[in-house]
Amino acid sequence: MLAEILDVLAPALERPGALYVDGTLGMGGHAEAVLERFPEASVVGIDRDAQALELAGERLARFGERFRGVHAVNTELADVLDGPADAMLFDLGVSSFQLDELERGFSYRADAPLDMRMDQSSAGQTAADVLNTYSQDGLERILRVYGEERYARKIAHAVVKEREKQAWTTSARLVEMLRSVIPSASQRQSGHPAKRTFQALRIEVNDELRGWENTVDTALDTLAVDGRLAVLSFHSLEDRITKQAFARACRSTAPAGLPVELPEHLPEFELLLRGASTPSATELEHNSRSASVKLRAVRRTRPKGSQS
Repeated sequence: MLAEILDVLAPALERPGALYVDGTLGMGGHAEAVLERFPEASVVGIDRDAQALELAGERLARFGERFRGVHAVNTELADVLDGPADAMLFDLGVSSFQLDELERGFSYRADAPLDMRMDQSSAGQTAADVLNTYSQDGLERILRVYGEERYARKIAHAVVKEREKQAWTTSARLVEMLRSVIPSASQRQSGHPAKRTFQALRIEVNDELRGWENTVDTALDTLAVDGRLAVLSFHSLEDRITKQAFARACRSTAPAGLPVELPEHLPEFELLLRGASTPSATELEHNSRSASVKLRAVRRTRPKGSQS
């Protein structure tokens, strides 16, 4: 959805000296497109994955001082920026680069260590740690909430039972167990049996949802007047957080029954898209991983806390 994202952000990026913040830089594809299309814009790219940041930096080196890469979690957005941003993009979830690096353990299609840390330079817990140390109730909770897995209880019970025999270390054994626990009929209807469990583990390991709840509000606060924020979400939990945050930001604060809406009660933002935009059939042909993606965007209409 690159072309649509650029079109949505264009009015803010066409300003002289515009600042674009890529809150999930990845391999730098979106940042590169911005730098090419908007020659007066500069880019700050944030990523928690040091390896991805290094590769993106090499890709974008030709733009010189117009690009600055920052190794940080996007919850640190306010600390990274010196002032307001004109345009921002957050492409949430795991990147294609991370999925394709099989040794990272994000993919359930090859045997690999159960790591799943987006920032491997940190000492945070891995997916194996979660499987080996969480209680059965704790495992059931993350599978049900983060994976939206209907067989969460059965899977959690099986995980605990199996770890008593041998600690969890690699993905193939987990996939094999999931195939045996999840009914065959469900597997035929819902796709790969490991999809939801791997999603839940990744979200828990990287604290993605709690982090995004904090980040989206900071991003809104950081936008300049007429600035634009776009968000790409790949599953319903992220999209729900985004949708609710945007709805709050675009809502009038006028008390019910007030005959005239005072200036201080006017919304500070407006929605730029009707609902969420989804990929076209053409894009799905070229990128099957975009099947579940939703794009939402807002524009800041007036200064924060202003009275006119």
